[in-house]
Amino acid sequence: MRLARVEGSIWAIQKEKGMENIKLLIVQPINVEKQPEGNVIIAMDRIGAGIGEFVIITQGTPAQKLMGEKGTPIDAAIVGIVDSLEVPIDQ
Repeated sequence: MRLARVEGSIWAIQKEKGMENIKLLIVQPINVEKQPEGNVIIAMDRIGAGIGEFVIITQGTPAQKLMGEKGTPIDAAIVGIVDSLEVPIDQ
């Protein structure tokens, strides 16, 4: 799993079978200092995340298993909305 920030949304009328009622969001993976890491990702969202929120994403097979259907082309999924993030500072 990774931390990410929701940057935007995607509207797609035509989708593959099994994805008809799935909201798609553009997320930017981040590090624990909330700095961008890597490229943006399109992730499915079934929990109601919004633009600007910090989220937890999963990718690959774990994301596909959330759909419960074989063959659904899901690569990333939002699995949590971050309420707070505490990281000890090294001294």
